[in-house]
Amino acid sequence: MSSETVQHADGFLGRLAPKGQYFLEKLGWMALLIAAPLARVALAIPFLRSGLTKWSGFFQLSPAAEFLFEEQFKLHLFGHAYDFPFPDVLALLDSVAEIVLPCLLLIGLATRLSALGLLIMTAVIQLTVPEGWANFHLPWAALAVSIIALGPGRASVDFWIARMLGRRPAASSTAPKV
Repeated sequence: MSSETVQHADGFLGRLAPKGQYFLEKLGWMALLIAAPLARVALAIPFLRSGLTKWSGFFQLSPAAEFLFEEQFKLHLFGHAYDFPFPDVLALLDSVAEIVLPCLLLIGLATRLSALGLLIMTAVIQLTVPEGWANFHLPWAALAVSIIALGPGRASVDFWIARMLGRRPAASSTAPKV
């Protein structure tokens, strides 16, 4: 290549670089605005769908949910399968948590604590169904940890409560305005 061609290419790239940087910054800000709500929805849906199957009526557990905890679900620890302690109580707690925590996530209330609760549930599910780690448990855990790290985002009740109380909003909600 001649030196003229190289200078022309450098000039073109030199003019393109600031525009590319500006585009990448705007892309990052837009992604930051939607990352938290999108992660909240993605984590909430599978748990909420599971929770809805465990009820026969208002605060009435389905017989199938009780059966799962009494007969089917086992904790796999150190090469052995163990029954859950207090299966009826755990079935009720699990069924309530699978409705309440996803609903809190969807509206963005107590977001980080809700994500932590679902992360703990994911760990227990991993001990119950060890072969589901790659397809389900790992993505759920990654979403929960991301939500805990990012915070609720601007489209959340947590953000607006913090704002009304005069507190600094969560990390992900402090991105510059686009």
